[in-house]
Amino acid sequence: MGATSGQGRQAGGTPRAALADLLAGNRRFVSGQPVHGHDVTAAAAASGDQQPYAVVLGCIDSRVPLEAIFDQTFGAICVIRTGGHVLDRAVCGSIEYVVGQLGVPLVMVLGHERCGAVQATVEALRTGQRPGGSLAHLVDEIAPAVTEAGLDDPAVQPLAIRRHVRRTVRTLREDDLLAGPVAAGKVAVVGGLYDLATGEVALLDPG
Repeated sequence: MGATSGQGRQAGGTPRAALADLLAGNRRFVSGQPVHGHDVTAAAAASGDQQPYAVVLGCIDSRVPLEAIFDQTFGAICVIRTGGHVLDRAVCGSIEYVVGQLGVPLVMVLGHERCGAVQATVEALRTGQRPGGSLAHLVDEIAPAVTEAGLDDPAVQPLAIRRHVRRTVRTLREDDLLAGPVAAGKVAVVGGLYDLATGEVALLDPG
């Protein structure tokens, strides 16, 4: 966490502008024409007060480095990564902080194809063998999306991935400290899906 700021970064401080900037960065990434690199001079330039314009909640999957796939430089976005982008109090508190204290106007929940956390949940529900330790928390949180998708459906995994993104978006929109700014149009919470093969991010409708 860093110093506070009343407005989101250079993207104009609106949800629409922030989303447009994220997706424009993804298009640069897909086309092989990124403008931001991991350069120490960029890190130094961003070493003062932070003014990010978006927070992206994604999966821990090593194939989905969020700053890279959105072609964002230091200080541009806040990144949170958990297995299957599962929420807990620390994640929700972190998002509440960047929205309330840093003035970030956009929250994106980003799932991805072939998510291992979702596959593990499908297998746990099919076999009836709930994993031990804290991994059980991930399974428990993803399980409703798998159930909604239909455990016997041959396409259960891709369907559950999309449902899980939408469920996470809905939960954040209803968060006690986010619901007001969302209702007022000052903050947007959106869902997206990352294609591992092409690098493209597609927005998901609320569903």
